[in-house]
Amino acid sequence: MHRLLCLTAHPDDEAGNFGGSLLLYRERGVETHVICLTPGQAASNRGGARTDQELATLRRKEFAASCEILKVAHADVLDYADAHLHRIDLYSVVAELTRRMRQIRPQVVLTFGPEGGITGHPDHGMAGIFASLAFQWAGRSNRFPEQLQDGVSLYRPQKLYYAAAPFALPNRQPISPPPATITINIGKFLEDKICAFKSHTSQAPLFPIFENGVRQRGAKEEFHLAATSTPGALKPENDLFDGIIED
Repeated sequence: MHRLLCLTAHPDDEAGNFGGSLLLYRERGVETHVICLTPGQAASNRGGARTDQELATLRRKEFAASCEILKVAHADVLDYADAHLHRIDLYSVVAELTRRMRQIRPQVVLTFGPEGGITGHPDHGMAGIFASLAFQWAGRSNRFPEQLQDGVSLYRPQKLYYAAAPFALPNRQPISPPPATITINIGKFLEDKICAFKSHTSQAPLFPIFENGVRQRGAKEEFHLAATSTPGALKPENDLFDGIIED
């Protein structure tokens, strides 16, 4: 079976940046996984939550509702501190993600580039850095060898993609985004993507901005092929699973 892992920083990233592709590939029979590093407890929009813990609990529920709409096979929110991913121990986070890649065994991994996506959010950038290292290290016997027991074994994902966009948001810190190497037509899934994002009701003030931007962009999501397990020149692609070798 084809397997796709999407690694994000906050609840709502899965819908806003990757939702159409998650739906499209699930319909094609791909086993989809989403790992969100934080419960988003530092968000400016609080949804009536009085404490960070209340907001974390609320956003976990919203994330679950979104992933149900996106038909994600397996979704998990980890407990790293929102707005502090750049301050936590890199090695320990990469160890956790390497272990999960070895367990899930995805052929394709989706995440952000180190610039932090179109928002330039530092947490997005760090999520991409952690995911990129785990992508590289999951198949290496000299990285976290203590994990190689109880059915866990080395595994090399075959393709790593960063979210890409042909524009930058105004009035933000500057970013240097990766160029898109593939455009995925999400077609009929556009409305479901918007619906999934709106499952994050605590973030309702963002809904008009998000929906306007998504509709202007059209029924597509763009990605940058950042790494592959097979060395070679970049080739035109029509599908995230082009060239994938069956495990």
